[in-house]
Amino acid sequence: MLLAIDIGNTNIVLGLYDADAASADAQGADVPLVRDWRMRTEPRMTADELSLTVRGLLGDYADKITGISALSTVPALLRELRVMLDRYWTDVPRVVVEPGVRTGVPLLVDNPKEVGADRVINTLAAHHLHSTNCVVVDFGTSTNIDVISARGEFLGGAFAPGIEISLDALASRAAQLRKVELVRPRSVIGRNTVECLQSGILYGFAGQVDGLVHSIVAELETTHGGPTTVLATGGLAPLVVAESGTISHHVPDLTLLGLRLVYARNF
Repeated sequence: MLLAIDIGNTNIVLGLYDADAASADAQGADVPLVRDWRMRTEPRMTADELSLTVRGLLGDYADKITGISALSTVPALLRELRVMLDRYWTDVPRVVVEPGVRTGVPLLVDNPKEVGADRVINTLAAHHLHSTNCVVVDFGTSTNIDVISARGEFLGGAFAPGIEISLDALASRAAQLRKVELVRPRSVIGRNTVECLQSGILYGFAGQVDGLVHSIVAELETTHGGPTTVLATGGLAPLVVAESGTISHHVPDLTLLGLRLVYARNF
Protein backbone atom coordinates (compact mmCIF):
# COMPACT_ATOMS: atom_id res chain seq x y z
CA MET A 1 0.00 0.00 0.00
CA LEU A 2 1.18 3.54 -0.76
CA LEU A 3 1.28 6.06 2.09
CA ALA A 4 1.02 9.73 1.03
CA ILE A 5 2.15 12.32 3.61
CA ASP A 6 1.38 16.02 3.14
CA ILE A 7 2.90 18.18 5.90
CA GLY A 8 1.47 21.68 5.73
CA ASN A 9 1.75 24.70 8.00
CA THR A 10 -1.56 23.99 9.75
CA ASN A 11 -2.31 20.31 9.22
CA ILE A 12 -0.60 17.05 8.34
CA VAL A 13 -2.71 14.96 5.97
CA LEU A 14 -2.15 11.25 5.41
CA GLY A 15 -3.61 9.20 2.58
CA LEU A 16 -3.46 5.46 2.00
CA TYR A 17 -3.77 4.09 -1.52
CA ASP A 18 -4.52 0.49 -2.37
CA ALA A 19 -2.48 -1.90 -4.50
CA ASP A 20 0.69 -1.10 -6.41
CA ALA A 21 0.19 2.56 -7.28
CA ALA A 22 3.10 2.76 -9.69
CA SER A 23 2.01 -0.25 -11.74
CA ALA A 24 -1.61 0.83 -11.81
CA ASP A 25 -0.78 4.32 -13.01
CA ALA A 26 1.47 2.91 -15.72
CA GLN A 27 -1.51 0.95 -17.00
CA GLY A 28 -3.83 3.95 -16.78
CA ALA A 29 -5.88 2.41 -13.99
CA ASP A 30 -7.45 4.31 -11.12
CA VAL A 31 -6.12 3.63 -7.62
CA PRO A 32 -8.63 4.03 -4.79
CA LEU A 33 -7.92 6.13 -1.71
CA VAL A 34 -8.55 3.65 1.09
CA ARG A 35 -8.34 6.00 4.08
CA ASP A 36 -7.22 9.50 4.92
CA TRP A 37 -6.39 11.24 8.19
CA ARG A 38 -5.77 14.83 9.27
CA MET A 39 -3.86 16.02 12.33
CA ARG A 40 -2.53 19.32 13.64
CA THR A 41 0.97 20.37 12.60
CA GLU A 42 3.39 20.90 15.46
CA PRO A 43 6.60 22.45 14.02
CA ARG A 44 8.72 21.27 16.98
CA MET A 45 7.65 17.65 16.62
CA THR A 46 10.57 15.21 16.52
CA ALA A 47 10.96 12.27 14.15
CA ASP A 48 10.08 9.87 16.95
CA GLU A 49 6.93 11.81 17.85
CA LEU A 50 5.93 12.06 14.20
CA SER A 51 6.39 8.32 13.73
CA LEU A 52 4.41 7.50 16.87
CA THR A 53 1.49 9.64 15.70
CA VAL A 54 1.55 8.38 12.11
CA ARG A 55 1.80 4.72 13.10
CA GLY A 56 -0.94 5.24 15.68
CA LEU A 57 -3.29 6.59 13.02
CA LEU A 58 -2.39 3.88 10.53
CA GLY A 59 -3.03 1.09 13.03
CA ASP A 60 -2.87 -2.31 11.34
CA TYR A 61 -1.97 -0.64 8.03
CA ALA A 62 1.40 0.52 9.39
CA ASP A 63 3.13 -2.78 8.57
CA LYS A 64 1.51 -3.06 5.13
CA ILE A 65 3.16 0.02 3.62
CA THR A 66 5.07 -0.80 0.42
CA GLY A 67 5.77 2.76 -0.74
CA ILE A 68 5.79 6.30 0.66
CA SER A 69 5.39 9.64 -1.11
CA ALA A 70 5.76 12.74 1.02
CA LEU A 71 6.25 16.49 1.07
CA SER A 72 6.67 19.15 3.72
CA THR A 73 6.22 22.90 3.41
CA VAL A 74 7.54 23.28 6.96
CA PRO A 75 11.38 23.30 6.81
CA ALA A 76 11.81 22.17 10.42
CA LEU A 77 9.65 19.12 9.81
CA LEU A 78 11.23 18.23 6.47
CA ARG A 79 14.36 17.03 8.25
CA GLU A 80 12.31 15.15 10.86
CA LEU A 81 10.30 13.55 8.06
CA ARG A 82 13.48 12.20 6.46
CA VAL A 83 14.78 10.92 9.81
CA MET A 84 11.45 9.20 10.49
CA LEU A 85 11.46 7.45 7.13
CA ASP A 86 15.08 6.33 7.52
CA ARG A 87 14.51 5.08 11.05
CA TYR A 88 11.08 3.45 10.90
CA TRP A 89 10.51 2.56 7.23
CA THR A 90 14.11 1.78 6.27
CA ASP A 91 13.43 -0.69 3.46
CA VAL A 92 10.33 0.98 2.03
CA PRO A 93 10.81 2.84 -1.30
CA ARG A 94 10.02 6.51 -0.88
CA VAL A 95 9.87 9.86 -2.65
CA VAL A 96 10.26 13.11 -0.74
CA VAL A 97 9.28 15.93 -3.09
CA GLU A 98 12.09 18.48 -3.41
CA PRO A 99 14.26 19.94 -6.21
CA GLY A 100 15.64 17.13 -8.34
CA VAL A 101 12.66 14.80 -7.97
CA ARG A 102 10.98 13.93 -11.28
CA THR A 103 7.55 15.55 -11.35
CA GLY A 104 7.14 16.26 -15.06
CA VAL A 105 5.95 19.79 -14.22
CA PRO A 106 7.71 22.63 -16.09
CA LEU A 107 8.01 25.63 -13.76
CA LEU A 108 7.66 28.73 -15.97
CA VAL A 109 8.44 31.28 -13.26
CA ASP A 110 11.35 33.60 -12.47
CA ASN A 111 12.82 31.40 -9.73
CA PRO A 112 11.63 27.76 -9.82
CA LYS A 113 13.34 27.03 -6.48
CA GLU A 114 10.86 29.34 -4.76
CA VAL A 115 7.85 27.23 -5.78
CA GLY A 116 6.60 25.14 -2.86
CA ALA A 117 6.39 21.38 -3.23
CA ASP A 118 2.65 21.46 -2.55
CA ARG A 119 2.06 23.83 -5.49
CA VAL A 120 4.06 21.59 -7.83
CA ILE A 121 2.16 18.50 -6.70
CA ASN A 122 -1.22 20.23 -7.03
CA THR A 123 -0.25 21.24 -10.56
CA LEU A 124 0.57 17.63 -11.43
CA ALA A 125 -2.75 16.39 -10.01
CA ALA A 126 -4.86 19.10 -11.67
CA HIS A 127 -3.34 18.41 -15.08
CA HIS A 128 -3.94 14.68 -14.54
CA LEU A 129 -7.64 15.35 -13.94
CA HIS A 130 -8.23 17.98 -16.64
CA SER A 131 -6.63 18.62 -20.02
CA THR A 132 -7.64 22.30 -20.02
CA ASN A 133 -5.97 25.30 -18.47
CA CYS A 134 -6.52 25.03 -14.72
CA VAL A 135 -6.69 27.33 -11.73
CA VAL A 136 -6.24 25.64 -8.35
CA VAL A 137 -7.46 27.50 -5.26
CA ASP A 138 -5.91 25.94 -2.15
CA PHE A 139 -7.62 27.09 1.05
CA GLY A 140 -5.02 26.51 3.74
CA THR A 141 -2.93 28.63 6.09
CA SER A 142 -2.73 31.02 3.16
CA THR A 143 -5.05 31.02 0.18
CA ASN A 144 -2.89 29.94 -2.74
CA ILE A 145 -4.09 30.36 -6.31
CA ASP A 146 -2.01 28.40 -8.81
CA VAL A 147 -2.28 28.67 -12.57
CA ILE A 148 -1.60 25.76 -14.92
CA SER A 149 -1.55 25.68 -18.69
CA ALA A 150 -3.28 23.01 -20.75
CA ARG A 151 0.18 21.50 -21.30
CA GLY A 152 0.66 21.00 -17.56
CA GLU A 153 3.03 23.95 -17.10
CA PHE A 154 3.04 25.85 -13.81
CA LEU A 155 2.61 29.51 -14.77
CA GLY A 156 2.55 31.20 -11.36
CA GLY A 157 -0.33 32.43 -9.26
CA ALA A 158 -1.32 34.59 -6.32
CA PHE A 159 -1.22 34.46 -2.51
CA ALA A 160 -3.70 35.90 -0.03
CA PRO A 161 -4.01 35.62 3.76
CA GLY A 162 -5.87 32.46 4.77
CA ILE A 163 -9.30 32.43 6.37
CA GLU A 164 -8.16 31.44 9.86
CA ILE A 165 -5.21 33.87 9.78
CA SER A 166 -7.55 36.70 8.88
CA LEU A 167 -10.04 35.77 11.59
CA ASP A 168 -7.29 35.49 14.21
CA ALA A 169 -5.86 38.88 13.22
CA LEU A 170 -9.27 40.54 13.37
CA ALA A 171 -10.04 39.08 16.78
CA SER A 172 -6.65 40.09 18.21
CA ARG A 173 -6.68 43.67 16.88
CA ALA A 174 -10.33 44.64 17.50
CA ALA A 175 -11.26 44.82 21.20
CA GLN A 176 -14.93 43.91 20.80
CA LEU A 177 -14.53 41.22 18.16
CA ARG A 178 -13.71 37.57 18.82
CA LYS A 179 -13.14 34.28 17.07
CA VAL A 180 -16.35 32.68 15.84
CA GLU A 181 -17.37 29.34 14.39
CA LEU A 182 -16.77 29.29 10.65
CA VAL A 183 -20.24 28.43 9.39
CA ARG A 184 -22.70 30.04 6.99
CA PRO A 185 -24.78 32.76 8.73
CA ARG A 186 -28.54 33.09 8.32
CA SER A 187 -28.09 35.85 5.76
CA VAL A 188 -25.43 38.05 4.20
CA ILE A 189 -26.68 40.92 6.37
CA GLY A 190 -25.60 39.87 9.84
CA ARG A 191 -27.97 40.71 12.71
CA ASN A 192 -25.43 40.31 15.49
CA THR A 193 -21.67 40.45 15.93
CA VAL A 194 -21.15 36.74 15.33
CA GLU A 195 -23.17 36.74 12.09
CA CYS A 196 -21.45 39.92 10.88
CA LEU A 197 -18.07 38.25 11.31
CA GLN A 198 -19.24 35.03 9.67
CA SER A 199 -20.71 36.95 6.73
CA GLY A 200 -17.61 39.05 6.20
CA ILE A 201 -15.30 36.05 6.34
CA LEU A 202 -17.37 33.65 4.23
CA TYR A 203 -18.74 35.96 1.54
CA GLY A 204 -15.71 38.24 1.65
CA PHE A 205 -13.32 35.40 0.85
CA ALA A 206 -15.65 34.01 -1.81
CA GLY A 207 -15.73 37.46 -3.45
CA GLN A 208 -11.95 37.81 -3.17
CA VAL A 209 -11.38 34.44 -4.83
CA ASP A 210 -13.93 35.11 -7.55
CA GLY A 211 -12.34 38.48 -8.34
CA LEU A 212 -8.85 37.00 -8.59
CA VAL A 213 -10.03 34.02 -10.64
CA HIS A 214 -11.96 36.24 -13.07
CA SER A 215 -8.83 38.32 -13.70
CA ILE A 216 -6.61 35.24 -14.04
CA VAL A 217 -8.98 33.53 -16.48
CA ALA A 218 -9.22 36.71 -18.59
CA GLU A 219 -5.42 36.86 -18.79
CA LEU A 220 -5.18 33.15 -19.60
CA GLU A 221 -7.63 33.55 -22.48
CA THR A 222 -5.33 36.21 -23.92
CA THR A 223 -2.03 34.38 -23.42
CA HIS A 224 -2.99 30.71 -23.77
CA GLY A 225 -6.53 30.52 -25.13
CA GLY A 226 -8.95 27.66 -24.57
CA PRO A 227 -11.24 26.91 -21.62
CA THR A 228 -10.15 27.02 -17.98
CA THR A 229 -11.19 24.66 -15.17
CA VAL A 230 -11.22 26.03 -11.62
CA LEU A 231 -10.62 23.57 -8.78
CA ALA A 232 -10.68 24.05 -5.01
CA THR A 233 -8.80 22.05 -2.40
CA GLY A 234 -7.53 22.49 1.15
CA GLY A 235 -9.05 22.01 4.58
CA LEU A 236 -11.17 25.19 4.49
CA ALA A 237 -12.42 24.80 0.91
CA PRO A 238 -15.88 23.44 1.91
CA LEU A 239 -16.66 26.78 3.59
CA VAL A 240 -16.26 28.80 0.40
CA VAL A 241 -16.97 26.48 -2.53
CA ALA A 242 -20.76 26.74 -2.26
CA GLU A 243 -20.61 30.55 -2.25
CA SER A 244 -18.13 30.93 -5.10
CA GLY A 245 -19.31 31.67 -8.61
CA THR A 246 -16.07 30.59 -10.28
CA ILE A 247 -15.07 27.29 -8.60
CA SER A 248 -16.44 24.36 -10.58
CA HIS A 249 -14.77 21.37 -8.89
CA HIS A 250 -13.99 20.56 -5.27
CA VAL A 251 -11.16 18.00 -4.99
CA PRO A 252 -10.38 17.48 -1.27
CA ASP A 253 -7.60 14.95 -1.91
CA LEU A 254 -5.87 16.82 -4.76
CA THR A 255 -2.47 16.94 -3.02
CA LEU A 256 -2.67 13.27 -2.03
CA LEU A 257 -3.46 12.42 -5.65
CA GLY A 258 -0.41 14.41 -6.75
CA LEU A 259 1.78 12.53 -4.29
CA ARG A 260 0.52 9.24 -5.70
CA LEU A 261 1.29 10.40 -9.23
CA VAL A 262 4.80 11.62 -8.41
CA TYR A 263 5.57 8.28 -6.75
CA ALA A 264 4.52 6.51 -9.95
CA ARG A 265 6.82 8.78 -11.98
CA ASN A 266 9.83 7.85 -9.86
CA PHE A 267 9.35 4.06 -9.55
